[in-house]
Amino acid sequence: MDDRLWRWSAVDLAQAIAARRVSSREATASALARLEAVNPSINAVVDVLADEAMDAAAAADAAVARGDALGPLHGVPVTVKINVDYAGRPTTTGVVAFKDDIAAADSPPIASWRASGAVIIGRTNVPAFCARFFTDNDLHGRTLNPWDAGLTPGGSSGGAAAAVATGIGAIAHGTDRAGSIRYPAYACGVVGLRPSFGRVAVYSANPSVEATLASQLMSVQGPLARSVADVRLGLQGMMRGDARDPWWVPAPMFDAPAGRPLRVALFEGTAGAAIDPIVAASVQRAAAWLAQAGCIVERAEPPSFTELADMFFSMVKTEEGEGTSRAIERLGDDALRRARAGTMARATKYTLEEYVVALGRRTAILRQWQAFLETYDVLLLPVSYRLPLPIDEDQKGNDAVARMIEAHAPMLAVSMLGLPSLAMPTGTEGTSPTGVQIVSGRFKEALCLRVGEMIEAACPPATPIDPATAP
Repeated sequence: MDDRLWRWSAVDLAQAIAARRVSSREATASALARLEAVNPSINAVVDVLADEAMDAAAAADAAVARGDALGPLHGVPVTVKINVDYAGRPTTTGVVAFKDDIAAADSPPIASWRASGAVIIGRTNVPAFCARFFTDNDLHGRTLNPWDAGLTPGGSSGGAAAAVATGIGAIAHGTDRAGSIRYPAYACGVVGLRPSFGRVAVYSANPSVEATLASQLMSVQGPLARSVADVRLGLQGMMRGDARDPWWVPAPMFDAPAGRPLRVALFEGTAGAAIDPIVAASVQRAAAWLAQAGCIVERAEPPSFTELADMFFSMVKTEEGEGTSRAIERLGDDALRRARAGTMARATKYTLEEYVVALGRRTAILRQWQAFLETYDVLLLPVSYRLPLPIDEDQKGNDAVARMIEAHAPMLAVSMLGLPSLAMPTGTEGTSPTGVQIVSGRFKEALCLRVGEMIEAACPPATPIDPATAP
């Protein structure tokens, strides 16, 4: 067996397994060996599924031997996030009180990946309630950034990003409401796609209470990987419909017509924003790469950007004051309670009339952005105005949290509109990864991925990596 199969891309593994050049059992055993070697250093995977994975790999090899029709991820080892339902396992969401909440059935993305042939080797860590940009909780402990243990791996898909960055699985499943795919991808130097709202079917039986309206409109699930091609493959395997999600849309992957250069709107940030010069330089560097690849790049500011970003946590505070916020106070860990207090201190709680007006404003601004994204194929902007933050930056008081939220405006504004966005690495600055965000119109993930590949051609993947030695 090639003991370096864990380094292979998902695309190469899927092709090799289908052609019988490599078995799924070999690929899965290699991924599990890599997990055993590096996971103790970073704590990315908190529910290892070794026996189930090897059984699934054996079944995948038997299907190849029979000549069965194979899905796009057939035999490929992947990880999934522990905040989504996995039949027979607890949906802990990093909360001690949920450690025995056993799921009766798979959530739609897990079911879709299984149907696509993926082999799930483990479930990845999250912050409690998935409600911090740092991955740490009282149940599963802290996930470390493999580049620098003093930096956040991001949240809430911090375990997912750290796993793929170190070669634990070829693709990772993530979820994104406020940036929970994009920020960990940025912090760990990998590629992460927030799909359009409605692209990937979602549902959770735990908890049984439906998410609030704004959360439904802003929350999506998608893939993280070390390359754009693997993210595309992961999305392909996730797009199956599911009757449990009334918002799912069977939309094709819209792309721009061939034969013309892509138009890119370059936006480094709003006037007066505290933007790290390294972040601004990273965006400018990516813009230069795109211009060299033949794109037309122009500076342009999308409509009502600051208003959208400011609206995000006010919608959360208004909708969740009697539900999730109270559950966090009762069941969350101390770090989450402190972070949540800082976040909510900055937000406005709307009256009913203000809330209705805000929903209407969201629609009006989305209409303006759709016109903007007809003029430009994609928007290129930072993921955050700051480099990946030191661990527990949100434990330093309300002022520190306010600065963090202001820095994350590029993620929050996009989340408010449910648009697709790709977090794309652009290199490193010392021990910190750098990256950019690529946004397109609804159901135009293909454009994000195409532009991401142009950046990747100029800045090839720097992962998988061995975890840095903890200080």
